[in-house]
Amino acid sequence: MQRCVLGLAIAVVTVAAAAGCGSSSGAGGSSSSAGDKTTQVKVGIIPIVDVAPLYLGQKKGFFSSRGIELKMVTAQGGAAIIPGVVSGEFQFGFSNVTSLMIAQTKGVPIKSVVNGTASTGDTGKDISGVAVKKDSPVKSAKDLAGKTVAVNTLQNIGDTTVREVVRKDGGDPSKVKFVEMPFDQMPAALDGGQVDAAWVGEPALTIAKGQGARVVASPFAETDPNLTIATYFASTKLTQENPDLVKKFTEAVTESLKYASEHPDEARQIVTTYTKIDGEVLKKLTLPTWPAEYDMASLEKLASLGEQDGIFGGKKPDLDALFS
Repeated sequence: MQRCVLGLAIAVVTVAAAAGCGSSSGAGGSSSSAGDKTTQVKVGIIPIVDVAPLYLGQKKGFFSSRGIELKMVTAQGGAAIIPGVVSGEFQFGFSNVTSLMIAQTKGVPIKSVVNGTASTGDTGKDISGVAVKKDSPVKSAKDLAGKTVAVNTLQNIGDTTVREVVRKDGGDPSKVKFVEMPFDQMPAALDGGQVDAAWVGEPALTIAKGQGARVVASPFAETDPNLTIATYFASTKLTQENPDLVKKFTEAVTESLKYASEHPDEARQIVTTYTKIDGEVLKKLTLPTWPAEYDMASLEKLASLGEQDGIFGGKKPDLDALFS
């Protein structure tokens, strides 16, 4: 499960200049069918649990009732989504917020338009966790100092929040060695001793626990119990040239988030329509929360931690411009 934690901003700068003069129209590259005022909207996503509300909202008619024919486009990896949105290939995309901040500090013209997903706030049961083998000497976050920890993307929301929990527990975060590895490879790597610990997202976290792994820290929930993790975003070009479409999309997603929050069993079931997650794993995995609003305090904290880690290249994200 390549969580929202994916490095969506990788290689973004190389396409930013071309994207600035991309072919997207005032309608954001969407096509309208004659006579019925229905607009096809493409959303770049990764098929993970986090985007369940989008599929649920499509099924419930929250988008079609607003004249939107929703089409989810699965990207090979997160790095394709931000450039795809900026170039007009997608009208909207889904990304973790640290990746959006990184992109913005590199001059990529994007803007978050509606919330996506958040931490459960439960340190005992969150959507990601630092897992170790059952017999590992690592008992808490501070013990990760001097150890090798797998994260799915370096210099992003994963290692930033892991460093924070090590710091909070009295350890030295500068002594943690991070290695990059896809989430779905982490349970086997952990079991085989290739890494000392792994920051794992769902459903790989449930799989790892099924193999006997212990969770010693919950970086999202421990960094901020209300942590906003990922959002849906558009190009600034689209927000300026077609604000009505952005408004309708935002309203439909907001309704979808609310419905998914109120009907978790339906949200869990819809995941089976667009992923190959095993049924038993699906029953056990932890769902994220889907609040309708950003938590700005948590975004400010992430930005501050990112600055501390140097992932913004010395620049400071403009959160008001990106998330207002």
